[in-house]
Amino acid sequence: MFSAVVATLIGSGKPLRAEAIAGKVPEIDRVAVRVVVDSYQFAVAPSRKVADVEIEHFGWGIGGGKPPGKTLISEFGLSMHVESRRGAETRHVLVDFGFTSDALVNNATLVGIDPAALDALVLSHGHYDHFGSLAGFLKQNDGKLKAKLPIYIGGEDAFCSREWTAPPVRGDFGALDRKALEGANVAVTYAEGPALVADHGFTTGHIGQTSFEKLLSPSAMKIGVDHGIGCYAEKLREDERTKAVVPDQFRHEIATAFNLKGRGLIVLTSCSHRGVINAIKQAQATSGVSKVHAVIGGFHLAPYKEDYVRDTIAALKGIDIDHVIPLHCTGEPFYEMAKAEMPNKLLRSYTGTRLIFAA
Repeated sequence: MFSAVVATLIGSGKPLRAEAIAGKVPEIDRVAVRVVVDSYQFAVAPSRKVADVEIEHFGWGIGGGKPPGKTLISEFGLSMHVESRRGAETRHVLVDFGFTSDALVNNATLVGIDPAALDALVLSHGHYDHFGSLAGFLKQNDGKLKAKLPIYIGGEDAFCSREWTAPPVRGDFGALDRKALEGANVAVTYAEGPALVADHGFTTGHIGQTSFEKLLSPSAMKIGVDHGIGCYAEKLREDERTKAVVPDQFRHEIATAFNLKGRGLIVLTSCSHRGVINAIKQAQATSGVSKVHAVIGGFHLAPYKEDYVRDTIAALKGIDIDHVIPLHCTGEPFYEMAKAEMPNKLLRSYTGTRLIFAA
């Protein structure tokens, strides 16, 4: 009966609920994180090994006797590809999708990501610089993706139309295209609580605010659906259903993590609107694993003052993370301070960089 219900839901295009994690999260032998889209690149950065991490930078995208043609596109957005291995099993997950499909499709092709090999998609939250390319990516790969490929989303409010309300300028910030997802043969899966991703990784579910971190809301959510675009009011929190516009609290934001055998958690924070420390703590609580081997992603510290950034660095040092890899919206002040405060933990990454972690 359960299988019949699930089949009916998938066929109707209605979102599914992610299956909760039962027991311990899996232990993985190897995790390779490729930064598919980020804000900038450095083509001549040499690949190297730092402690136990192999860092492969992409370079120009030339070779094989061919003249220069396409190269990586960088933009203010974020997309990461994870290849994980457990024994003979290999899984491929794409976490976030960047701002434009031009960048994602171009870069995925250049770095050798096979759309047909993807086992899951994850959207961290409903901001355009993380989902803007999704509809175009799905259209470009129509017929190539696995049937009913799951895309994990933190809840209905990821679909709300949004307005950017912070500097440098206010304006329409788009909405996740529900119709494009329904027409792409993917299985929209709400992961409001912790859930396994492709049997290897897991999402944190909603991120609680348990640390000192404060939420700055750079966007507002428009409540309701207009011509199929937007979020259904009756599926939101009761205190938001009757309002036209509400400040974005990012209750739907989720992080993605992997438990590397003998090393600890590798946490992909994506944007950390709810706080990078809170995201890490949520991953620890979800998994029952206290050791954090690496944190990768946007830490959303660019808008904050220096004292707040220093508090974040102090908290990261207190968690005793082995490797800290800031991307996207983290901001240069964090990198400069962290370079002074924890130089042996900080790793630099660009568009195209691949970081390989082994058990």
